[in-house]
Amino acid sequence: MIGIGGILIFLAIHKKYEPMLLLPIGFGAILVNLPLAVVLGTAEEPGALKLLFDLGIMTELFPLLIFIGVGAMIDFKPLLERPWLLVFGLVAHLGIFVATALAYFVFGFSLKEALSIGVIGAADGPTAIVVASRHARHLLGSITVAAYSYMSLVPIILPPVIKLLTTKKERTIRIAAKNRNISRRVMIIFPVAVTVAVSLLLPQAAALIGFLMFGNLLKESGVVEKLSSAAQNELSAIVTLLLGISTGASMTAESFLTPQTLLVLFLGLIAFVADTVCGVLFAKFLNLFLKKDSKLNPMIGACGISAFPMASRTVQKMALEEDNQNFILMHAISANVSGQIGSLIIGGLILSLLF
Repeated sequence: MIGIGGILIFLAIHKKYEPMLLLPIGFGAILVNLPLAVVLGTAEEPGALKLLFDLGIMTELFPLLIFIGVGAMIDFKPLLERPWLLVFGLVAHLGIFVATALAYFVFGFSLKEALSIGVIGAADGPTAIVVASRHARHLLGSITVAAYSYMSLVPIILPPVIKLLTTKKERTIRIAAKNRNISRRVMIIFPVAVTVAVSLLLPQAAALIGFLMFGNLLKESGVVEKLSSAAQNELSAIVTLLLGISTGASMTAESFLTPQTLLVLFLGLIAFVADTVCGVLFAKFLNLFLKKDSKLNPMIGACGISAFPMASRTVQKMALEEDNQNFILMHAISANVSGQIGSLIIGGLILSLLF
């Protein structure tokens, strides 16, 4: 396990794979597996890592605080200009249930374990941590490593899947970006309205969506610049650090060095790929009913996952490689932002099913 921790640190520093998470996770894995490690302590006198894990992960505090920072960084204006693209944030997460079915019916995981593994496909680390901490605590380390590793590999995973499902002609489809004037009032009302609507429909998602939208309200209000800046910078950095090292505290040899860990990594990749497939195929399906001059570039369907903004950047880069005048970034971002909302809705739905 000390070697595995070293590998995670190497990937973070040398390969720059989600370094803000993998580096502290790797070091936490080393700390928790040191002989006679006093950082864990005992049941009667818990050590520092045990306290961080219990207070930050098991109470879901750290993931929720992360959402405040994420919300403060997100601009929902592109989505409000094209609200119909919200559907991609839901459809592109159906791969979660493909991986869940495989885990449950083929590999014999329990339903709670299978759904916790499937959420890796949401490409949303904090959501995966919340679900796993409630229903598959013994798999938390492997689920977290898989979620953040695959998020960092979005530029590597998405292109071959997209190219396999689309033709060059489809990848060169241009989409006219018709920007609309979204008032400041709407931008302020949106996070409040979404929080109320989602919380009433899915009470288990109230904390997830509420903290995300609270962060966005800080940004859009325009009257608390210091709080918005702190949420985006200091709060996000500190909580990410603590989240990483305390997650590493769950990676003891007894829980991580098992055949289940390899299955979690494999099924997480299946979920990630299946999400991409669902998004792209849904865009192709919609094109069957759209007029020739209003067809969608099916690549934007892959942005429905929650890896914001990496997915939309990757898709725009692919579009420019096919046609150096093809700018689909605004639609890609709209689908990508909807994926962030969709991941929380799906996470809340799963928590409700398992409640």
